[in-house]
Amino acid sequence: MARVRLSVAERREELLRAAVEQIEVRGVAAVRIADVASVLGVSNALVLYHFSTKEKLVAAAFAYAAEADLAHLRKLLTRRTTAVRRLRAAVRWYAPTGQAKGWRLWIEGWASSLRDPALREVAGDLDQQWKAELAEVIDEGAAAGEFRCDDPMSVAWRLTALLDGLAVQMTSYAGPLSRATMLRWTEEALARELGIDHEALTA
Repeated sequence: MARVRLSVAERREELLRAAVEQIEVRGVAAVRIADVASVLGVSNALVLYHFSTKEKLVAAAFAYAAEADLAHLRKLLTRRTTAVRRLRAAVRWYAPTGQAKGWRLWIEGWASSLRDPALREVAGDLDQQWKAELAEVIDEGAAAGEFRCDDPMSVAWRLTALLDGLAVQMTSYAGPLSRATMLRWTEEALARELGIDHEALTA
């Protein structure tokens, strides 16, 4: 059966989705242009037409997946409720669940960015956007008198550093730490950072 003709934007998105899936399965180092082409039933040349090199494809795929996560984070942080509730929802969502596919992609990206300047730039920019989104809501909550915080960006850095570290542990070493324990620790850390009781956070 003939393939449906896609627009350039639709084709790029299809290739990026396939690349994300293959990176999650094979890892950045092992994934090939041919793997992405094969899963879609297209030629290597078509993939290269859109992304020219494997490195550019990987960087674009990482940005595609991470920006989707960032859009969901923004959705959580713009709900019509208190800043405390929005921050708690974001922290709980940030934590890995199940097979943690999203976290495996981030970990792959971090490791590969040590040797890939293009990926390092993409990952670094997205990471700063995550912190900025959290810091903005922390600033809103402080301005509204929900809690006191003189340095929202530092709080965002500490919270994301804790979550990133715990997620690496859970994703890389399944078993020692339950998700319930990690969620309790992160909520307790958020409450401490905001200077409120844990009970007030979960109310």
